[in-house]
Amino acid sequence: MTAQEIRTRYLEFFKSKQHAIIPRALLVPQNDPTTLFTGSGMQALLPYLLGEVHPKGVRLTDSQTCLRAQDIDEVGDNRHTTFFEMLGNWSLGDYFKKEQITWFFEFLTEVVGLDPNRLYISCCSGFPNYNIPKDTESGTIWKKLFSDKYIDSKEVEIGSEANGYRIGDKTGRIFYYDKKNWWSRIGDPADMPAGEPGGPDSEAFYRFDHIAHDPKWGAKCHPNCECGRYIELGNSVFMEYLKTKGGFEKLPKRNVDYGGGLERIAAASIDTPDVYQTSLLKPIINKLEQLSGKSYEAHSVSMRIIADHLRGATFLAVDGVVPNNKTQGYVMRRLIRRAIRQAFDLGIEQNFLEAVIPIIADMYHEHYPEVAHSRDRIAEVLTKEEKLFRQTLRKGLAEFSKFATDQVEGEMLFKLYDTYGFPVELTKEEAFTRNMIVSEDADAVFQNLMDKQRERSRTAGKGEFKGGLADDSAVTTKYHTTAHILYQALKNVLGEHVVQRGSNITAERIRFDFSHSEKVTPEQIAEVERLVNEQIDKDWPVSWREESTKEALEHGVSGAFGDRYGQTVKVYTIGDPDGVYFSREICGGPHVQRTAELGENGKRFKIIKEESSSGGIRRIKAVLV
Repeated sequence: MTAQEIRTRYLEFFKSKQHAIIPRALLVPQNDPTTLFTGSGMQALLPYLLGEVHPKGVRLTDSQTCLRAQDIDEVGDNRHTTFFEMLGNWSLGDYFKKEQITWFFEFLTEVVGLDPNRLYISCCSGFPNYNIPKDTESGTIWKKLFSDKYIDSKEVEIGSEANGYRIGDKTGRIFYYDKKNWWSRIGDPADMPAGEPGGPDSEAFYRFDHIAHDPKWGAKCHPNCECGRYIELGNSVFMEYLKTKGGFEKLPKRNVDYGGGLERIAAASIDTPDVYQTSLLKPIINKLEQLSGKSYEAHSVSMRIIADHLRGATFLAVDGVVPNNKTQGYVMRRLIRRAIRQAFDLGIEQNFLEAVIPIIADMYHEHYPEVAHSRDRIAEVLTKEEKLFRQTLRKGLAEFSKFATDQVEGEMLFKLYDTYGFPVELTKEEAFTRNMIVSEDADAVFQNLMDKQRERSRTAGKGEFKGGLADDSAVTTKYHTTAHILYQALKNVLGEHVVQRGSNITAERIRFDFSHSEKVTPEQIAEVERLVNEQIDKDWPVSWREESTKEALEHGVSGAFGDRYGQTVKVYTIGDPDGVYFSREICGGPHVQRTAELGENGKRFKIIKEESSSGGIRRIKAVLV
């Protein structure tokens, strides 16, 4: 079966076991400020595993898209990816070990068709000092399932992962590990605080018998060895304990949390340890071979990085992220730029995202309708970043090649970043590929030079008019007040997500940048113009007063993205600040006294241009004519 078929059959299988199919959570967690991305299937369901009632009931299943940015440097081998799908099923105080293990085994062997002789299991060896017994219950269930297939199930006691390389698999079938087969949000039972739930887990592995153990990973092979002979397919967590001040006690309601890698199960189904040969990655590889004229076998690392990173960037775009230099946008930008860098090495010089992104969208649009609905926006966001970075890449690499030294210093990091816009991380990666050393103080020197540059910029900027104004003439002042009305009109028409991202106001026109991921339609432009002119005709009074910054922001007063304020701010109101008004905004002035002044001599507000400024940022140019 293809990976797409496995996903569908998995959901159908658990639906037949009375599980409700729930939609995936966004890659950017909505209510979890502790992490940038959804990195596991259970992450969005944690409140329900901890006791909240789920509206869909006590049996749930889904396929969750996940992103683990911490694995970005591992991508390039045959099994690591930053983006992947996690098949999941949950029991919230309902069924437990017997049903879960039996259904999991049935799905792998009867639905996917994996040879049970190639499956190997790990269970928890327990923690006697906490009165947590060895999980022989799970072991016994697994032994019965293998026995029904006429397979002997020898048990092997491993303990720590380090022991595994000393003991080896010893022709075993069921292996007992300690901390490796215990789950909690904290990890080690000894580190868990009182009130934290946890429990033993049981993992299933597929063994590629045609792969020999690589002793560079350790003397002997075992299921958790990193040599690639074994690949983990899924993990069933049996959450049944609660940490207390005195140790552990049983939870009143026990839960099951299963997560399995779709790409890994698909790889096992075609008996390859290379997940990039599965149907969710191979079409991208095929396209890269076509575009570059090079083979996957000779350029596997570059093609794997591109395929993985562009899948992740595509779904980040689907979920509303745009490339920038902050948080999730920064990771997205790094994924795209690393992919472009690898494409450069393959000889794919330009616009390759236009060719690759449709391949990715085609693989997902049937199961995830949001991909189909976002195709044009995905292409726009990603290709714009490619065009932005291509020129930077060429200039940066050319400059990098001028350095004959074997060591990269902080001054080089700064020059490439400051002069050519070359990201620091990319400079370091380039150094690594060329066997160059990055000096120990490079980061500190780079930061010192950046601080000095910022200070020079601040000094040079003193005396400039605030708020993006070219001067304080009467016409510019009128345009400045008009920009306030425009800002609120955009919020009213497009939504509260609109945030000012910059402005430049002269005596000739308004230039206003704002956050919005799509092109503003002609109908929306017409409505914005109507709203602005309506406020001009209402002849609102324009006034200001100092207010507490905290209270102003809490009451919805608008500000510009990135601005920093003191304890008090000057708030300009178009209307009555204590009654009816159209807009209230933090600003330093100057402004007209009444909005009717903007329409003197029959002038009307008119948007003359709407365009993209950068990823996720639109720009409007407008006049009073």
